[in-house]
Amino acid sequence: MKILSKLFLNKHFLPTLFTMGLAIVLLLIPNPFEQDLYQNTERVPARVLETDNSMMRSSGIIQTGEQTCKVEILKGQFKGSVFEGTNLLMGKLEFDKVFIPGDRVFCVIDYDETGIKYINLIDHYRLDLELILVVLFGLALVSFSGLIGLRSILSFLVTILMIWKVLIPLFLMGYNPIVIALIATITLTVCIISMVFGMDRRSLAAILGSILGTLLTAVLAIVFVSRFKIHGAIMNYSESLLYSGYQNLQLTQIFIASIFIASSGALMDVAVDITSAVHELMEKNPMLSKKEAIKSGLNVGRSVMGTMTTTLLLAYSGGYIALLMVFTAQGTPILNIFNLKYVSSEILHTLVGSFGLVTVAPFTAITSGLLLGKHVESVSEAEAQAQAQAQGEHVLDSRI
Repeated sequence: MKILSKLFLNKHFLPTLFTMGLAIVLLLIPNPFEQDLYQNTERVPARVLETDNSMMRSSGIIQTGEQTCKVEILKGQFKGSVFEGTNLLMGKLEFDKVFIPGDRVFCVIDYDETGIKYINLIDHYRLDLELILVVLFGLALVSFSGLIGLRSILSFLVTILMIWKVLIPLFLMGYNPIVIALIATITLTVCIISMVFGMDRRSLAAILGSILGTLLTAVLAIVFVSRFKIHGAIMNYSESLLYSGYQNLQLTQIFIASIFIASSGALMDVAVDITSAVHELMEKNPMLSKKEAIKSGLNVGRSVMGTMTTTLLLAYSGGYIALLMVFTAQGTPILNIFNLKYVSSEILHTLVGSFGLVTVAPFTAITSGLLLGKHVESVSEAEAQAQAQAQGEHVLDSRI
């Protein structure tokens, strides 16, 4: 009973319990879009033993045709079997791959009761490396941060599940992307920040500041996407999505949702930084007034803004380095570049997200100053005089 009472008194217990419950619920939600797994197929890793490139055709750096590889199956019911597989080349560098002996490949085996019928070589096998990175990341996080690291892993997991089990399916089913994204983002904000601070005024201050910044970012995205005359088809692979039978999707609203979803993590980061700074100030100087606490929070926010806006710029523009290099190599005028739909959409993405960061700082400074400064008023006048007298005596002693 004492252990249970201590757990319930721990301010991190209920937020962590709620987030764990949310993760379990999300895991148990059935996926309305079943994976396209054909009967009598198996997906396994294999090792390339020999290659035959005689059916490949080269045109400069572009290659078409097919590559035949003799591979050894490494897992599954056909483990140890050696069979020839086919690597199809489409003439697109971003999709094509050429194997050499010794490579590990991800392959799909088509079989029947007589054995293997056909092996399609999909790509290099990377799942084991991905798992290693995940484990190393988890170990590094826990070894450095302890229980906070474990809660961080939980927030990481629930974020992935929220995207995979809520956002993507509901977007595909035609629900309003902006509303769904706002609900999901606010839910994640509450879960993540409350696990960082626990159930106290710091959490409330940071959550309110972050949510206000997210709402403002959403409003700006709605207003300026229509003003910029940008269609959601600007997103990568959106046309492929339409051709897959989802012509009725609200691509523009999905694009709007993607703007404030992408910036929500940075908004939480700024809100937590400012709230932590204000709380530390109040701990060191409990006589700090609300006005002074808000002013200190604003000063901290100004410092944070110096790097966070650049962080968003680098994060958003990193995926368009090749496109900008093409424009530069072709000598495209700078005005043409900035007016292009692809570039202007990234400018919109960056500036709207940065605007949310700029505003979340004063929002959080105000909420943390008001909420964390409340206990200053609880100090009685006599206590205040006693503290002032003690500080005066300390200064006098130091001078003597």
